[in-house]
Amino acid sequence: MKRNSLSVENKIVQLSGAVKQPKLGFYSSLNQTHTHTVHLDWGSLPHHVVLRIFQYLPLLDWARASSVCRRWNEVFHILDLWRKFEFELNQSATSYFKSTHPDLIQQIIKKHSAHLQYVKPYFKAVSEFCKAFYPKRFPVFLQLFALIEVDSSVESAEAACGILSQLVNCSIQTLGLISTAKPSFMNVSESHFVSALTVVFINSKSLSSIKIEDTPVDDPSLKILVANNSDTLRLLKMSNCPHVSSDGILCVADHCQGLRELVLNYYILTDELLLALSSETHVNLEHLRIEVVSENPGQIKFHAIKKHSWDALIKHSPRVNVVMYFFLCEAEFEMFFKEETPVTHLYFGCSVSKVVLGQIGLNCPRLTELVVCANGLQPLDNELICVAEHCTNLTALGLSECEVSCSAFVEFVRLCGRRLTQLSIMEEVLIPDEDYSLDEIPTEVSKYLGRVWFPDVMLLW
Repeated sequence: MKRNSLSVENKIVQLSGAVKQPKLGFYSSLNQTHTHTVHLDWGSLPHHVVLRIFQYLPLLDWARASSVCRRWNEVFHILDLWRKFEFELNQSATSYFKSTHPDLIQQIIKKHSAHLQYVKPYFKAVSEFCKAFYPKRFPVFLQLFALIEVDSSVESAEAACGILSQLVNCSIQTLGLISTAKPSFMNVSESHFVSALTVVFINSKSLSSIKIEDTPVDDPSLKILVANNSDTLRLLKMSNCPHVSSDGILCVADHCQGLRELVLNYYILTDELLLALSSETHVNLEHLRIEVVSENPGQIKFHAIKKHSWDALIKHSPRVNVVMYFFLCEAEFEMFFKEETPVTHLYFGCSVSKVVLGQIGLNCPRLTELVVCANGLQPLDNELICVAEHCTNLTALGLSECEVSCSAFVEFVRLCGRRLTQLSIMEEVLIPDEDYSLDEIPTEVSKYLGRVWFPDVMLLW
């Protein structure tokens, strides 16, 4: 592209005393006025305008655009342009993406790693659904946000480890490793993965947020993390990491005094860990998210957390949100909710018995949100009313694939009143009785909520 081949007519100025706007009949009076055409070519555009244009272009087009003129070439070398780095790697033959050459990736990371804001690598078979599932994945305030999404192939996970190994000069604040399908990072050699991850841990010195779920991270690598980032770490999300023990998490809790949010599997949660998070030197924990998952249903007996350990945590962090996600069969709930538990948010992804729901109503006074995805064919009338009577902080309820009589549901809403800010009930959940029909429920519930409400309806395609 030549410099003068993209000139545009910016404006036409009438020079007859004061400058006037063109009118109808303007061209008929050209013989009586002077015209002056101002030409602005692309090379005279301000740097910030050209920079904005570059930011809409793919990576390879940056190089092509830099050959337009000297000014555009200057913009090509502005550091602000290279704070965002997106590339495609290991794409399949059927993908509509064009793969970025690995040599170009290495050259950019080597030259611009010191001032990158975030790195966004795409690997093959990253579906549009997965992209939509993470709508807020690129905070602009980070010095470097490394989000690596991979599919189920070992090649993608190996490539991700290769990228991590090259980030030797980056000061990363947030690191996220995400498998969009089955956990492909688990298929990578543990030593290879840990070696790549520790490169980031050692060189960053300012990690504040780490999300490394479904990976072979281990206790020694966590010690390296603590040794280099203990003053900055705020969030640690690492559920489904089988090589991490409670000792590894305890090391993080003991040394990372600024830790505000922790996400882990229940098998790692111990009384010692809760007491470490409750020490006088530790800051108030804001979120403790616990995933209770059984890989071998019926073969694992879950341990119990002592009440005094929970009490110590709540005394130290009275506003902490304790969130628990359950994916168990009914027989595996034996150790849960037998005594007071300070859980605030409960999500049951699989079937949960009437007995367990009854215990929740009696032993979870801090509960603010309850979601039951499945229960069975026994109505939950008494259990739901018990929750309304004893869980006075409850503001959200979700029910699906279970049964509640219409009269019991109306009584539940009456007891909770307008504090119910979220009420998502599938229409199939409500069973008509002698007091209320399905047609009467919306009006009656809306009266107690103080707003218009209707049950959710499953769409039929």
